[in-house]
Amino acid sequence: MTPFTSQELRKGFSSFATGVTVITCLDSDQNAHGITISSFNTVSLEPPLILWSLKKHSRLMPHFEVGHKQLVHVLERSQEAMAMHFATVKENQFIAIPHEIAASGLTQIDGCCAYFECETVSVHTGGDHNIIVAKVLNLKHSPDSQPLIFAHSKFLGLDLSL
Repeated sequence: MTPFTSQELRKGFSSFATGVTVITCLDSDQNAHGITISSFNTVSLEPPLILWSLKKHSRLMPHFEVGHKQLVHVLERSQEAMAMHFATVKENQFIAIPHEIAASGLTQIDGCCAYFECETVSVHTGGDHNIIVAKVLNLKHSPDSQPLIFAHSKFLGLDLSL
């Protein structure tokens, strides 16, 4: 095999379709933060575990260390703008975003396909990212919702007529 560039690798990775999530957390002052993540995946049913990854040097990384809680939002097909909004870290992210405060105190964005309230149980180094493994503590889902999909560097929906 011939060597490849990081751009070629990125294009190759984009062939793998993935769901789109926004993960919310609280900082030490109880301020809410959110970030778009497409690296979400399931790990185990017993115990209920998920994983996702975040750049090692992200300013949000301290809020996802072991013992910290987060709320994973599986975005609905119509929420492309939401995915783009949380793709960049900014102050006061939730001002124009329909949301509520969940019983856990975490910010819950309205209208998503599914919600997984989790607690980080381990963090592993994986190249330039940290792999966060979290235990699912609570969940809510809307089985009739259509998830937002990301592949070939663009947002897509599912064709359920197949």
